[in-house]
Amino acid sequence: MSKAKAETEHVEPTRARIMDAAERVFAERGYDGASVRKIATLASVPVALINYHFGSKEGLYRALFEKRVPTIRDQRVTGLQLARSEPDLDRRIELVVKALIYPMFNLRGSEKSSYFGQIMARELADPSAETRGIFRDMFDPVAQMMIEAIAECFPDWTKPEVHWAYHTMLGAMLLVMMDNGRIARLSDGACSSQNFDDAARHMVAILTAGMKHRDRTMTKNC
Repeated sequence: MSKAKAETEHVEPTRARIMDAAERVFAERGYDGASVRKIATLASVPVALINYHFGSKEGLYRALFEKRVPTIRDQRVTGLQLARSEPDLDRRIELVVKALIYPMFNLRGSEKSSYFGQIMARELADPSAETRGIFRDMFDPVAQMMIEAIAECFPDWTKPEVHWAYHTMLGAMLLVMMDNGRIARLSDGACSSQNFDDAARHMVAILTAGMKHRDRTMTKNC
């Protein structure tokens, strides 16, 4: 075995162990609450090794997104392509909503990706996220596709109406992704935000109906 190959085989498991530990710590504590020392302890590596592989805490954080985001982005693009091939606009808007909701809820429902689902939800809600630019760099192009798809379903809507519809969907999705058990408490256990299949079905139905039947009397001239 060559020296270069031996070094690669040693490095990759170490990087993977660091990233696995980082997903858990960032999910549980958020970006600001996570420390490189905590991640290093969980991964059983020296702090210096994290800086060696990733440069900084933000470098490690961004590496998690670079690893996971392509799958989410591809699922969303595929869903939008399917939606835009549907000639019936009533049916199409439901497919557009599914293209937004299902990749995220599948992420939270997957045992392998559940921590990253929490990270995504935290990043969406974090006031300092814009300075990191992760969503701008990795998600804005697909977000623009989503916004254009909504506009195609409602060609008489104004630009603000379309954008508020998209951000309302994001807000509803975020609330469920970040739920700490409140819906289960309020519903006496009839609902659980951890049942992502049920959550996705209910949200798609509600959000689709909300857009189809919205009262535009106060917004159509905005």
